[in-house]
Amino acid sequence: MQTLSLETTVTTIAAKLPGAAELFRRSAINFCCAGDIPLRQAAGRAGLSPTDLLAELEALQRKAGLEAPQETGPLIDHLLSRYHETHRRELAFLIPLAEKVERVHGDHPVAPSGLARALVALKAELEDHMMTEEQILFPLMRQGQNTRISRPIVQMRNEHADTDRLLQDIEHAAHGMALPAGASGSWTALYTGLRKLTDDLVLHMHLESTVLFPRFETPEAAIGA
Repeated sequence: MQTLSLETTVTTIAAKLPGAAELFRRSAINFCCAGDIPLRQAAGRAGLSPTDLLAELEALQRKAGLEAPQETGPLIDHLLSRYHETHRRELAFLIPLAEKVERVHGDHPVAPSGLARALVALKAELEDHMMTEEQILFPLMRQGQNTRISRPIVQMRNEHADTDRLLQDIEHAAHGMALPAGASGSWTALYTGLRKLTDDLVLHMHLESTVLFPRFETPEAAIGA
């Protein structure tokens, strides 16, 4: 995200800034169902200093993506190994685990009802998205192509917005990933894995949207994206 202020909505910050979702969870700030409010208001509701919370978010913004390679080829390799392969592996583990937790704890008041279904939808969305990048977009980028690349980049940006919405569905189904007292080992493992997956996805999309894609966009395409 380009700008960050006390008037930026919590939902926008959580979707665009790597690490913000976990900070909000620790601060008991709801960024899913009740997140369409300015940061200033959310901080006040949580009994926090708005300026202190903004400073923490600005620190996250400065740190975002620093561990990723800067050159295009190595950055693409990093996206493939650190995110594409990891997302596939983790979703293959988390979906059956979510099904188990829903089945075993379905009568609990804060059971993650609908979580497995949301994860299956995320998996389908990501599979199509990552395949397009692997088979079309990234090869064009490695060739240094600019003329044929604007349409797939626009498609990828639109799909990032779809992923943002799916992450909100997951956060909602998991009740902010707050474990109830006496949660089972499976439930604990599920939410631990979910936190990592969702935070990884935000950083993954940040690197693509703010670092990689702009290198191949005309100014007109970037404005319209």
